Amino acid sequence: MAVEDGTRTIEDTAGGAVGDAAGAVETVAVRYPVAAGVRLNVRSGPGTQYQLVRVLPLGARVPINCQKPGERVSGTYGTTNIWDNIANGEYVSDAYVDTGSDGYVAARCA
Repeated sequence: MAVEDGTRTIEDTAGGAVGDAAGAVETVAVRYPVAAGVRLNVRSGPGTQYQLVRVLPLGARVPINCQKPGERVSGTYGTTNIWDNIANGEYVSDAYVDTGSDGYVAARCA
């Protein structure tokens, strides 16, 4: 399915409309599950030496806005130095987030 505005066609790969004729495109934030049975610490930066901001509840799912290297951590999903930015000034170790990858799944944080 496509939407036409006389100058362009907006279409996704499955054939469904992804935006309106004015070109606005809706984005859906992907949320990744935190490891089962883990109440994950959220830090103010990419390492355990940063201030504890809050603790995520069991069964939490998190968005990944961007990722950056930091302290190396061993967790449920291996050992990594990747930290996930889940909100402004909030980071969690990717070692506890099920992204389905051992590498970066989002842009690097500035």
